[in-house]
Amino acid sequence: MNRKDRFHHIIGYFQENMPLAETELHYSNPYELLVAVILSAHCTDRRVNATVPPLFQRYPNPETLSKASFEDVLALIKSVSYPNSKARHLIAMADKLMNDFGGEVPSDIDDLMSLPGVGRKTANVIASIIYDKPVIAVDTHVFRVAHRLGLSNGKTPTAVEKDLERHIPEHLRARSHHWLILHGRYVCTARNPKCYDCGLINWCASAAIFSSASSPLAPK
Repeated sequence: MNRKDRFHHIIGYFQENMPLAETELHYSNPYELLVAVILSAHCTDRRVNATVPPLFQRYPNPETLSKASFEDVLALIKSVSYPNSKARHLIAMADKLMNDFGGEVPSDIDDLMSLPGVGRKTANVIASIIYDKPVIAVDTHVFRVAHRLGLSNGKTPTAVEKDLERHIPEHLRARSHHWLILHGRYVCTARNPKCYDCGLINWCASAAIFSSASSPLAPK
């Protein structure tokens, strides 16, 4: 099966079976999503969702967060991974939002990446979710799933991003990130992928490698 056909079948499956895919992070405005995505690096969405309510209660906008002390922010986010660096990034990010963008989360990818703690993946997440930009954020789940399915053999997240955007129509790119990340989170897991419960197995380039070993009846 060539890559074009594989994309066609996989996109069709997701459109039919996961039409309303969206982020699992909890937020109510662009600022809150930006904070949540920064905190989610190397951390589960569940942990972030449990962490942010008191943080947002104390610092409900960029202005208040920009004036926060490192110690206060650290105490509120200490349960996430790398809390020290993330506390510094959050305060510096809020300060730059206030000074350079009038407290508004920018829509431009380069502007987003100018914010402390915001790399290309985070910028693409914000741009696609908040501003419906036709970009695809490539995190570890998307990177893994894209390779296993045969959608890309890119060596870097940027290379995978380009492969996905080359084959996925613009109007579906924002949703495609969620399709792939949720598939990687719950089905095509890093260890013991659930091929026996995967609707994409007929078009998966790695099915022959993983499917027999992942069966619930396979010897342990």
